Amino acid sequence: MIFGDNREAVIKNIQKAANDRDFTAKVEISDPQMSLAERLQLVNDYWQRRKSFSSKFNNHVGHALFDALAKTLVGSTEFRGLENLNNLPIGGAILTTNHYNQIDSLPMKLLADKMHHPLSIVIEDTNLKLPGFFRYLMNYVGTIPLVQSPSYIANEFPKHLSHALVQNNWVLIYPEQEMWWNYRKPRKLQRGAYYFAAKQNVPVISTFVEIKDLPKTEKKDANFYETSYVVHVLPPIFPDVSLSANENAHQMMQQDYQQKVAAYEKIYGKKLNYDFLDWDIAGWRGHLTSDKAE
Repeated sequence: MIFGDNREAVIKNIQKAANDRDFTAKVEISDPQMSLAERLQLVNDYWQRRKSFSSKFNNHVGHALFDALAKTLVGSTEFRGLENLNNLPIGGAILTTNHYNQIDSLPMKLLADKMHHPLSIVIEDTNLKLPGFFRYLMNYVGTIPLVQSPSYIANEFPKHLSHALVQNNWVLIYPEQEMWWNYRKPRKLQRGAYYFAAKQNVPVISTFVEIKDLPKTEKKDANFYETSYVVHVLPPIFPDVSLSANENAHQMMQQDYQQKVAAYEKIYGKKLNYDFLDWDIAGWRGHLTSDKAE
């Protein structure tokens, strides 16, 4: 299912970012633009609003909608490797996956449900201002907004993260940071998810989502096939209590990246190479001229 306009312009942005090896580049062309002060105010208002009766009511509605969307839009998702979760300790965990579209949290919701855990989602602060229906979901499905402010990251964010983890939640963090629409390859990871896992002494649930083309074109745009998903659950990653949080962050991040790369290469039968190919965008029937520098 296609969400968002100007997909081919976005694909051109992905092509350039991949060839430049700029793995955290923003590629969407309509993301909200806000100053740091505006983003801090937005998130402070969000947490204050969460205490109100109307917000608590909307959270019930939002979670019900989220459940319904997961079953309706990605109910056919396959899950492989669930046996890797058999011996997890009781309690919360950090959940990582590739960030490939606006609804890629829905398969993670189904996975958390299978394992009897509530799901919380760490989001970029400006997602609270997304247009229309997505704004409602971002505000009322148990999200934890992240502001790129040292003070917020050091003080406020860990409190909200800890609160979710002690409630037995799996907390979904996208270590690739930015969404690259329908991009099949695992990108280089950022250390934040693993640092917080080490600080909170919780495991990382490592997953990689395979995107499969279906033999049916999208109603919205005949240049794209519909797609389906296979969630590959990889071995969980645990902090080493003998290491510092920084040392753990680096070690856990490297292990997660290696697992995701190995999964990609096994699933698709291709060695990972970041030079852009049209195939990199799942479901796309179009073609871009390579802009890879000679």
